[in-house]
Amino acid sequence: MSQGMKKLLKNPLAIACIVVIVFFTLIAILGYAITPDSSPYANEQHLELAIKKPGFKIKMLKIHDKYSGKEQKTCAIKRFFSNMLFGTPITTTNIPIYNYRIDENQNLIYETFTGDTPNEGEIKTLKKGTKYEIVEKKYYLGTDRYGRDLLSQLMIGTRVSLSVGFIAIVIALAIGITLGALAGYYGGVLDNIIMWLINVIWSMPTILLVIAITFALGKGFWQVFVAVGLTMWVDIARMVRGQVMGLKEKEFVLAGKALGFSDARLIVKHILPNVVSAVTVIIASNFATAILQEAGLSFLGIGVQPPMPSWGTMIKENYGYIILDAAYMAIIPGLAIMILVLAFFLLGSAIRQAMDVKN
Repeated sequence: MSQGMKKLLKNPLAIACIVVIVFFTLIAILGYAITPDSSPYANEQHLELAIKKPGFKIKMLKIHDKYSGKEQKTCAIKRFFSNMLFGTPITTTNIPIYNYRIDENQNLIYETFTGDTPNEGEIKTLKKGTKYEIVEKKYYLGTDRYGRDLLSQLMIGTRVSLSVGFIAIVIALAIGITLGALAGYYGGVLDNIIMWLINVIWSMPTILLVIAITFALGKGFWQVFVAVGLTMWVDIARMVRGQVMGLKEKEFVLAGKALGFSDARLIVKHILPNVVSAVTVIIASNFATAILQEAGLSFLGIGVQPPMPSWGTMIKENYGYIILDAAYMAIIPGLAIMILVLAFFLLGSAIRQAMDVKN
């Protein structure tokens, strides 16, 4: 284990940041397998349950629909991973109720939930022989204005934030390392052209550039990844260029040239591995920036589109309740963004200190 890694693992703040990031990552990976609402996009709506406080409980009558034979024959493992990634289609009619009873004919008599006091709901009858079950459902963080489970929305929104950060970083690394390495190794006219491109993009406000690219590509899930990634490669390219310019004059590179190694081999196998530690620091900070940019785009309505949950979308839909008695609906996703972004920034700072040879 390198000295830098040992220093990093001895830093309590760095360990705490890693724990937070791993925790959010596990939530994102497990997804619908652990959410209270496992329907696609956690989008089960009950308007009569709108804006209920955290900890709200309700009896839920689940009337079973007929299952298709094809779904029954599906491999259990394949079905589990499919449900974990994409959610479980709702195959029951779910009705919130106040109370219920069984009459002498074994029919179910129940009172539908209206959001008011009991004994004011509609009395309905479910005939004997209908397959049903009655469960008590708890909304740990309450519900939004559409009656959706806030906790499930928050957990699935973790996927969007981490996915945007990961894919945007991959795009930025591919572009930034390639252009930075070419500019630093060959110099001359190629270096001037690449530096001109870097300076042009560097001079533009990042959020405006992201918005412009988003408008050009269109609104959507994958468009946000590309838009954010195309704006984050500049600082990576500048750093890689500077590192390569210094490394190409080292003895091991000159020895490689004397042995007849190709430029591609020298760059990929001998120079770039020595740039990894410096790139790692930028990756951590850029990951946090990508999460913030995605949340900002979704808040403006040009990022991830409903019904896909996103922390930025949740703040946009609920910020009006801040002045009411339901401020938590916007504060909770805001805290999630703050905690995850802060964890990446502090981890980047810890990595920088651990890699600093002066320390």
